[in-house]
Amino acid sequence: MATGTLSKAPHTASEVDSSTPQPALKDLGGGPRGFDPGGGDSGPWNPMGWNTPAAATRAGIYVALTSVSMLFISLASIFAWRRHAGGNWVRTPLPPVLYLNTVVLLASSGTLQLARRALTHDHARAFRSWLYVTLGLGLAFLAGQWLAWRKLLAAGFYLAGNPSSALFYVVTGAHALHLVGGLVALLYLAAHAREIRWGLRRDTAVEVTSIYWHFMDALWICLLGLLLVLR
Repeated sequence: MATGTLSKAPHTASEVDSSTPQPALKDLGGGPRGFDPGGGDSGPWNPMGWNTPAAATRAGIYVALTSVSMLFISLASIFAWRRHAGGNWVRTPLPPVLYLNTVVLLASSGTLQLARRALTHDHARAFRSWLYVTLGLGLAFLAGQWLAWRKLLAAGFYLAGNPSSALFYVVTGAHALHLVGGLVALLYLAAHAREIRWGLRRDTAVEVTSIYWHFMDALWICLLGLLLVLR
């Protein structure tokens, strides 16, 4: 029979450390108590969230946006050179729905900011609601882009028809694909809105998603200007 004794593993938060105070979560609303979310730039690892430092996550999104910017700058340069080189460049009309799409996308940036404000004020339901509104506006933008492509196809402007129409399909299509990535990020936030509010998942995800979404908004304004100039 063993002479030593094994200490019993603690089962409750108070047994783990009853002498060390832990910050209470603001307006818990049923959230877990005494849990260290590790929300700082180098906080402890959170088994229910991210263990990547927030500073590294921010740096990563800026690197990604730089790559996206270089892609579209390269596309703009190629088509600008092609236009000035002459040839079979036929002016492509811009469907009016593009201007409505622009308003929709600008509105989505506004609703995303309202979602962030709701999170700051600890309103979980409003946070999630504004995220869904942003998602809906993003999907409406993509539907409007699809309608614009259909209108051009019906008018006889195809991807391989001439460099002007190719410019339209390539830049709007590439932007739409990148916007889908933003929609996926918004879905993630909506699915984990309660955990983000409780601090079980770092709200860095909200920040980087906002940066990406606003960048897509600004990028679309630049692309629309490019289409107006080069078409």
